[in-house]
Amino acid sequence: MYLKKLEIKNFRKFRTENNIVEFVDAESYRKQKEGENSDIASITTLIVGKNNSGKTTITIALEKLIKEKKFGVNDFNFSYLEEKLLEYQKSAQGPDIIVEPPFIEFKLTIGIEKGSSDLVTNIVPFMKLSDVDNSELDILIRYELDEKQTFLKSVTELLDEGLVDFSKRFRKFLAIINDFTDFKTKYYNASGSSVNFKIKDLIEITSIKANNIDGEKCLSKAFCKIVEYRYKSSLGKDDRKRLEYEIEKINTQLSLNIANKHTKSINNSLGAIESSEKLEMLLRSDITFNRLMTDLIKYEYVEHGHNIPETQFGLGYTNLMMIIAELIEYMEKYPEQSFNSKVNLISIEEPETFMHPQMQELFIKHINNAITSLLDGKNKKVNSQLIITTHSSHILNSKIHSGNTFSNINYITTVNNSSHSIALNDTKITPDTEPGKEDQQENNLKFLKKHIKYKVSELFFSDAIIFVEGVTEETLIRYYIDNHQTLNKFYISIFKIDGAHGLVYHKLIKQIKVPALIITDLDIKRSEKEKEEFIQVTTLDDRTTTNATIKKYCKSDSNLKGIPEKIEIDNFRVSYQGIIEGFYATSFEEAFILTNFKNAILKKTVKALKPDIIEKIIGQKENVDLMKENSYRLQRKISSSKSDFANKLLYEYITADDTVELPYLPEYIIDGLRWLSEKLNGGDKK
Repeated sequence: MYLKKLEIKNFRKFRTENNIVEFVDAESYRKQKEGENSDIASITTLIVGKNNSGKTTITIALEKLIKEKKFGVNDFNFSYLEEKLLEYQKSAQGPDIIVEPPFIEFKLTIGIEKGSSDLVTNIVPFMKLSDVDNSELDILIRYELDEKQTFLKSVTELLDEGLVDFSKRFRKFLAIINDFTDFKTKYYNASGSSVNFKIKDLIEITSIKANNIDGEKCLSKAFCKIVEYRYKSSLGKDDRKRLEYEIEKINTQLSLNIANKHTKSINNSLGAIESSEKLEMLLRSDITFNRLMTDLIKYEYVEHGHNIPETQFGLGYTNLMMIIAELIEYMEKYPEQSFNSKVNLISIEEPETFMHPQMQELFIKHINNAITSLLDGKNKKVNSQLIITTHSSHILNSKIHSGNTFSNINYITTVNNSSHSIALNDTKITPDTEPGKEDQQENNLKFLKKHIKYKVSELFFSDAIIFVEGVTEETLIRYYIDNHQTLNKFYISIFKIDGAHGLVYHKLIKQIKVPALIITDLDIKRSEKEKEEFIQVTTLDDRTTTNATIKKYCKSDSNLKGIPEKIEIDNFRVSYQGIIEGFYATSFEEAFILTNFKNAILKKTVKALKPDIIEKIIGQKENVDLMKENSYRLQRKISSSKSDFANKLLYEYITADDTVELPYLPEYIIDGLRWLSEKLNGGDKK
């Protein structure tokens, strides 16, 4: 049995849509339990997203439910409560309107293995006869009012006060909810019937918090607890009595020595001041088993045969070892019966704290090896699921490649100030293929897994994404964004990938709802003669494109006649060249030349790279209009040195003084960046 899904309603930043977190699927759990896949990464759930998106809210919800922690007014979604107050105001004007009191709701979906009976007794209250052969069932938990009339009376009295200021009225509404003691946590089965149940009888959760380093000797303390528990567990009744006897002998001997050497002389000195009848002291040894164990362990780090004190241990390694120490303690203390009779969740919050990128990349492997080793050593069958919340692209990479899948990854983002949970899996993010081309779909997935390792996992933590096709636009657009008054305030990732392969990412980008600007080229198809004679394109009549992105989103053949100025679909914007100075450019470099043919920096850069070519084109009189009329020729000539072209331009940008006019980006890119700014700023068009 395992936790399959959690649905969260009206709790903190979650509302009633996009609120389902998916954990383990049946196939992954079966393979791991039956030993087909011993890698715990296959059943590890990753919860990723930017800061303050709602990642920790998910584990807090599980903790509150399982450990029966009290809910309060601050656990409600405030936007939801504002809507509730407005509903009550409306109902006061129309008595026929019935308002349901505020509530928080959770639905846990429990996966059930066919043929397994070890945990079924724990969920009998939620099962019907027809559920026997089902692979899952739902447990509905509500934090709601037990008695509604008194609450409604308090709300009515609030509305009768006639407060004009809604914010003040809302604060008083919060106070009513906060002070009301009649909210209860109740359980319901699929039929809506109330069930007497406690979720802690079915699920255990152990939470390892972020940055749990609480001092220089935290590792010594952590492993001391483990050794103490193991030592106590290994002692029989007779052994414990013998140990207590030996400790008492030591106390007696030490107390005698202390009395002879210290107590008598100190009491003699006190006797000179006050009668011993009124003032006398006793010093004695007070060694106990617990005190012995508390300071028993001294943790040292061994590096190349040299012992290094704990205080010199790096924070990254200390954090990793603290996590492993807590896992060891968890596995040691829980008896085998508890492991087998409950679903065991291990939640690790932001383990990347203090870790360098390489250690983050190997984190899942480290944890997997540690847990596997512990299980082998203890011969325990642990029914555990690992839940990791993180904003580390390296841990995300580790999960994808260790588990060889995008499944069991939940991306948490914020839309209209509410948390949205997007459960990823291989099917959802892989581009659809035509019937009979299933191999292409498999190759697309392999490409995503491979390519995402190098940089693209950043897109899960970006405010926006820009896809470009070449090194020139990648280099220059980054410079312009860094100097943009609005866009430089956001984390915008720029990925260089050619158009055909870029399509592989589009379904994933659509899933995670991040604004994505795709800057691509018209890629006008030319005849061999046009290429040889460097013919400029002045019309799109009878012209076709080889660009896969344009062909996909224009939903037509490759004909460019009548192509729109841009394409906008959902969170996508596709930008490409339009007519510039009477010509249609076929690449970014050509569009850049047509936009800036009069600019001194551009002329200087091209002259430095291709002095003979530029002299042939503009002549000794340097007629720059001829650069415009030969833009395609220039683009072809610098195509073999695009990196040099980009870096030379960037050098000129950085070293230019304030009086020098910098080149402009082509209008199709400026327009795309303007769209991106509007998406990120709600209408800011700077």
